Parts: sequence; structure tokens; C-alpha cells
Amino acid sequence: MNGPVTPDRAPPALGSRWPSVNANVAPLVDALTADAQALRLGVERTPGGSTLIDAGIARRGGLEAGRRIAEICLGGLGYVQLSVDQSDWPLRVHVHSADPVLACLASQYAGWSLAHGEGKHAFRALGSGPARALAGKEPLFDELGYRDSFDATCVVLEVDQRPPAEVIEKVVRDCNVSAERLTLILTPTRSLAGVVQIVARVLEVALHKVHALGFPLANVVDGAGSAPVPPPSADFVTGMGRTNDAILFGGHVQLYVEGPDDAAADLAQALPCTMSRDYGKPFAQIFRDYGFDFYRIDPLLFAPASVVVSNVASGRTFRAGAFATELLATSFEGPKG
Repeated sequence: MNGPVTPDRAPPALGSRWPSVNANVAPLVDALTADAQALRLGVERTPGGSTLIDAGIARRGGLEAGRRIAEICLGGLGYVQLSVDQSDWPLRVHVHSADPVLACLASQYAGWSLAHGEGKHAFRALGSGPARALAGKEPLFDELGYRDSFDATCVVLEVDQRPPAEVIEKVVRDCNVSAERLTLILTPTRSLAGVVQIVARVLEVALHKVHALGFPLANVVDGAGSAPVPPPSADFVTGMGRTNDAILFGGHVQLYVEGPDDAAADLAQALPCTMSRDYGKPFAQIFRDYGFDFYRIDPLLFAPASVVVSNVASGRTFRAGAFATELLATSFEGPKG
């Protein structure tokens, strides 16, 4: 097995050597598989020899499974916890990473498009997790200057069907691992595990917007976030809308950065979802209004409701955004009567 990798070009604030997200995740994947019965997960071998973990299709899964899958998505560089408070939606997911750029953007972000076939039998999924860092198919990895190297990997797919052999073979080929060393975790949106692992992207959503806004990623020192866990829905659009709304209307993120105060203040003001032209109604409604065309939605909408940006260089803190409890209730509770 290989040790830490040396990236081609690492942001100066993060040093010259980054850890292997795939090496970090290997024991987490082994533990998830070992505890599958207690976590209500299905584990099977594909004909090609890869491991397939069902976290909500034919098996029930659950909240704890989603929490552990979220830590796998973070490349073993983040911690995910569940807690209960006194709000209308008491269960919240909390995420922290001491290396948020690597954990969120190089591993957790669902940026790898995997597809096969056409028409009603087509398979479409966005892959997240440490396999992305082996495949390196996204331009983002050139910007990060990061490529991982390891002999085992894991990809998480937010789908309600098993991937075809052609997709599994593509992952094996692009990651340059043997089929027996690949684990695929399936987390449909309608499952409790799927809901938790999606809402646990609250910090990643913030980091993705930080990147989109052009703030230097090397100046992001640390970060944490939380969001309420919505009830799942058997209807895909409703369920997908609720997981987005959990972050848009109830997500809270604190970033620790360094650099000039004006840059930190500008980041805080621009970061919340309230700055988007599409803000103001539940995500499922926005999706329907745009004719179910995801790419017509303002990309700047995808951000937490409330942000705190603390500049470790000056000690000053800047805040922006606000929770939207009524919109959250409309999304989570569904139509009245």
C-alpha cells in the first residue's frame, strides 16, 4: 500500500504534502462492511468482484449508516455527528474538518459524472468520495494540485438502482485498481442514510461556493457546519428538495480564514444562499418552475442559510444570512390539509 502523496501543485498554506484520502477511508469502509447487519445494510459481491453496499434500496439502512457514509465521503478527514436540540426540527447533523478544502472538494463533492445507456433504462449518477481523487477526471483536481495513489477505493452514488457492469468497470479502469478493491455505496435520496449523507454536505456546499466566488482556497484554514435532518420522501423531487432546503433554509457554517479583513467581509456577505436570484421558495418548486432543468437554476443558490467568517489573522468575525424557518416548515411538512 502507498503512503501520502506529493501533489503536483499544493496551495502554500496547506503545505507540500497532503494525505491519501483513499488510505484514510479504507478502515472506515472495512468497519462499515463489518457492521452491515447492525446498520441494516446489504453487502454483496458483483459478478466482477467489487463490493456493493445497499444503504436504502432493498435494505432499510438508517441514520447511523448515513453518518458513517458521510465520513467516508469526507475522505476520512472530517467528523460527522448527530444531535438533538429544542427547535421544530430537532435532529441536526454537524460536520467539521480540519482540512476542509481537501475533505470537501477533493473527496466529498459529487463531481464525477457516471452514466451508461439511453432512454428509460439509462443509468445516471454523480460519484462522490475518495475514488474521485484517484480518477482525477475533473478540472478541479488540477486547480487543487492533488492526485491520490492507493490500491483500494470507494465511491458513493446517490441512486435508487444498482449500477450496470459498464459503470463499475469504468470506475475500476479510471481509478486503476482491481475490481476486488472497489467498494460502491448506494444511498438513495428517499432513504434515511441518503438524507443524512446529503445534508452532511453543508460544509462542502459552502466550500464549493467559496471556490466559485474566487476566494483563495489556500486561505481557508478550518471549518464546520450544521443543518437539520429532514424527513425523507418516497417522491424523488420532494425528497431532493428537502435535502437542499435543509441547507438553504437551516444550514449554518463557520469558516476560519486568513488574509485581509475586507476579503473576509466580502466573502461573508456573498456566501449565503440569500444572495441568489432564485432564493425565496422551496427548492422543489424552483426545480419545477424551471421545467426540471437543473442547469437553469442559479448556481449561487447552493449555499448555507447563515455564515460566519472568522479571520484568524486579525481576530475579526463577519456574519451574513439568516435562517428561514417558515420556508423550512413548508418544505419539510408538505401541503396542509
